Amino acid sequence: MKLWLLFLLSLLITQLFTPTHSLKCTSQTFTNNKLYKNCADLPTLDSYLHYTYDADDSTLSVVFIAPPAKPDGWIAWGINPNGTGMAGTQALIAYKTSNGKMTVKTYNLVSYGQILQSKLSFDVSDMAAENSDGVMRIFAKFELPENTTSINQVWQVGSSVNNDVPAKHAFDQANLSAKAKLKLDESAGAPSPSPSPSPSPSAKSEGDSNDKDKDKKDNGAKRELKPVEVLINNGTSATRNGTGSPCHGGESTS
Repeated sequence: MKLWLLFLLSLLITQLFTPTHSLKCTSQTFTNNKLYKNCADLPTLDSYLHYTYDADDSTLSVVFIAPPAKPDGWIAWGINPNGTGMAGTQALIAYKTSNGKMTVKTYNLVSYGQILQSKLSFDVSDMAAENSDGVMRIFAKFELPENTTSINQVWQVGSSVNNDVPAKHAFDQANLSAKAKLKLDESAGAPSPSPSPSPSPSAKSEGDSNDKDKDKKDNGAKRELKPVEVLINNGTSATRNGTGSPCHGGESTS
């Protein structure tokens, strides 16, 4: 009996002193009451992503939520069409201007030492930013290449903005790990930080083979089905004006 009581007491103490997330993406709401099909608790920087992907018109509507490193800091979310890190990311950065209003601007993160405010290589619309209760939010809609099934997302937070220029972020492990692959056809859940391994050659699709057996009387062979993942790459991220120049970007305030 004493051992059992000690065990229950240890469980209670563990629950009392184990840190937990105070907020999950499924409980978050927005002032415009807009709903998104999926959401994810991002693995670093207390960040969250809500998103809806419309495969018919290849648009991705997102809300990125994170607390800035300091109250007068900034938050950012973007897509890297050619890699997995910060360099090359087409980003949206939101911060509070000198007049106290929130703004969100488009940035081409050319390299780790060069951040340019410019149009993006994707069409982007419906940009807006909010700030309340110590948390900032970025709203936007991206137009992606057709048949996109996953993107390389990058997010970040910083502590200050000088003359409308976001200052460098910290280089802690949480900052350096703020990147992940996002599979657009998945339901709510955490993003995959790395590509999933392909199924083994011996894997079979039972449903597919049952249909094929009706037409194969010789040996009833089963066929394999392997998932095909289309990533944004140099070929598919080309702009639609045929010139290779960025299509659309700019600034939005709220």
